[in-house]
Amino acid sequence: MQTGTARDDAGNPIEEFNSANAGLAGDPNCPYCAGLGYLRRDLPLGHPDFGKLEPCSCRHAKISDQVHKRLFALSNLHQLSNLTFENFNPRGHIGLYRYQVESLERAYSQAQYFAQHLNGWLVLLGGYGCGKTHLAAAIANFAVGMGVPTLFITVPDLLDSLRFSYQDGETTFEQRFEEIRTASLLVLDDFGTQNATAWAQEKLFQIINYRYINRLPVVVTSNLELRDIEGRIRSRLEDPELSIILDIKAPDYRRPSGESGNYELATYGFLSRCTFDTFDLRKKEALKPEEQQSLERAFKAAQEFARNPEGWMVFMGTYGCGKTHLAAAIANYQAEHGRPPLFVVVPDLLDHLRATFSPNSTVTLDRRFEQVRSAPLLILDDLGTQATSAWAREKLYQLFNHRYNSELPTVITTANFPDEMDPRLRSRMEDTHLCTICAITAPAYRGASQKPARSTRRKRT
Repeated sequence: MQTGTARDDAGNPIEEFNSANAGLAGDPNCPYCAGLGYLRRDLPLGHPDFGKLEPCSCRHAKISDQVHKRLFALSNLHQLSNLTFENFNPRGHIGLYRYQVESLERAYSQAQYFAQHLNGWLVLLGGYGCGKTHLAAAIANFAVGMGVPTLFITVPDLLDSLRFSYQDGETTFEQRFEEIRTASLLVLDDFGTQNATAWAQEKLFQIINYRYINRLPVVVTSNLELRDIEGRIRSRLEDPELSIILDIKAPDYRRPSGESGNYELATYGFLSRCTFDTFDLRKKEALKPEEQQSLERAFKAAQEFARNPEGWMVFMGTYGCGKTHLAAAIANYQAEHGRPPLFVVVPDLLDHLRATFSPNSTVTLDRRFEQVRSAPLLILDDLGTQATSAWAREKLYQLFNHRYNSELPTVITTANFPDEMDPRLRSRMEDTHLCTICAITAPAYRGASQKPARSTRRKRT
């Protein structure tokens, strides 16, 4: 049985919803909804359909079919009709870390709740292919199924549609702009990929600000960090009384073996089997006592650091001695506990930085470099194998100096002798107040050591 009593989940009247969602309004003389345009089924708390919106039959007479059709045509939702809640896998692919699965399940549950209530704003952040567009389209398809005039559109397409309206003989710019900003539900996909001209920024702000003032429901997806979004818009997206912000940590479903999201530089996906449990202490090999002891000291130090990452940890030794395994084990331990670090091979890091100079790059050097130098936990593998150009040396020094001054947890692996390093880097790594150096003197697993490390292990004081 349906009831026309307009109340929220706590049983309170929701008169403000009517003014904030004028596009959902029905017939003011309707005996069922009293003009609200929707109904909630009279169900006990805990029922799966409790609080779910259902359109009142009187509302269809209030909706302009022409506007509805134009919004649907702009949305291209017919091409996304296969993206629903029913075919979304909230647990992702096999092999995901627990924190990745949890972020997916949280986003899935929140998206379903939002679709059923259409109240407030939902902001979905994450890397390419993590599922945020699927969830946004599922919300839009659900709303359209309820008869809600919905606009689902990528932000660049939205701006193109506004530009095109200047030459459109059927719809004026003012009409198109009004339809967009007053749509009962607006879903903005790929926010931040638009051309950031002054005109584009102003139009987006006007749309966002209108819907913010009138509390109209909005869904936003973006692969940007919030701090990279224009300040006026970011302040509205971050309003805790209106917005729910979800950061989806799942990797790209197109490349499930890799990492994505805000830590898109991370490369330890292929090292997922490198854990403390799989580390071989080589007790059955004929190692010299001092070699065995160096390996065991490094293993114990890595475990302690993984549990409580403070300061810097440097693993120094010949190629194949196990230092990368230990660094990856630290990364995997932290990731399993919901704190994914940034793990990157130093030459690859420099290549990522150089790639930002390309005209086709979607990220600036400043943003990429800031992502690396400010990572909560940074793991730099194979320091010393990079090209020693002046530019590379300067970038590494800037990276080291920032993390040294900020005392940010850092793990470094290297096969170099200290006297072979840039003295500016070496002086920071030799600070015993911040850095612990574990010299692994055991030979490579694949054969004899080519050049044993000569440094001694330094302890924090």
